[in-house]
Amino acid sequence: MKEHARLKIGVLGAGHLGKIHIKILKDSEDYELVGFYDADPLAAAKVSSELGVKAYSNMDDLFDLVEVVDIVTPTLSHYELANAAIKKFKHLFIEKPLTNTLEEAKQLISSSSEAGIKIQVGHVERFNPAYQAVVAQLDKPMFIETHRLAQFNPRGTDVPVVLDLMIHDIDIVLHAVKSDVRNVFASGVKVISDTPDIANARLEFENGCVANLTASRISLKNMRKSRFFQKDAYISVDFLEKKSEVVSMREVEGEPNPFAIIIEPGSGKKPREIIFDRPDVRPNNAIGEELKSLAKAIREDTDPEVTVNQGYRALEVAHRIMDQIAQRPQGQ
Repeated sequence: MKEHARLKIGVLGAGHLGKIHIKILKDSEDYELVGFYDADPLAAAKVSSELGVKAYSNMDDLFDLVEVVDIVTPTLSHYELANAAIKKFKHLFIEKPLTNTLEEAKQLISSSSEAGIKIQVGHVERFNPAYQAVVAQLDKPMFIETHRLAQFNPRGTDVPVVLDLMIHDIDIVLHAVKSDVRNVFASGVKVISDTPDIANARLEFENGCVANLTASRISLKNMRKSRFFQKDAYISVDFLEKKSEVVSMREVEGEPNPFAIIIEPGSGKKPREIIFDRPDVRPNNAIGEELKSLAKAIREDTDPEVTVNQGYRALEVAHRIMDQIAQRPQGQ
């Protein structure tokens, strides 16, 4: 196996998720972690001491020493930081959502293309082993139902629940359906925050598929489940428990197994057998895998697993959902 020089990388943001990235990058075979920058010097000093990684007090000093910048900061700062890195021709990993506004995202797509750099967006559920176990079996799903429920956590409430939680499922649905969204219907409610904390959206696609998405950050329990219905199959993915299930049907050839579940469709059609399968879900570190995807794209000059254009598309659908919510009357 050909050895590759490790890519020098710096992390922006040392909050909860930033610390996870730093820990993973410390042990990465693909990257050499040069250090990190955090706008809070006290927090930076604490993380530096705790993890044994150099904290830079000046972001530009870090940029000058790296090839890749990993942005793990609140959404509202993504554009400013990414833009600064692009001006120095650094490849980028940007946590989801890509940016706060569509205009910011368009600017990043344009400037990154001009600079000739790679951007991967952190839609981590693409790398969830439960989804990886069944993605090859997804074949033109025509109805999708998703539930992403979380117990309340002040972290993330700087943006609506659609950008905080639902955007994970928006990306998965767009990846599975591969068709343009024709109509969006949505509603949402502010309960604790100044922006909607619970939302429901119905997406209607050009190919006839319908997806019903629900997200809440004020639930009593955590849930991250998606169900895909397609011809002759039902596929369930539990992103939280890392489990998948596939229920499919096939025509019975010859004498049916006496223990099989058989459906007799009548009208001269062949009997059909219902098959239950729990695919082998191979444990992985999803964040590590998405960072590895970017390294591979940089080395081989290919597209990363989640491109900046895909990140934009998920953001565009999220904004259509938020626009629908904004148009509905809110309780006083």
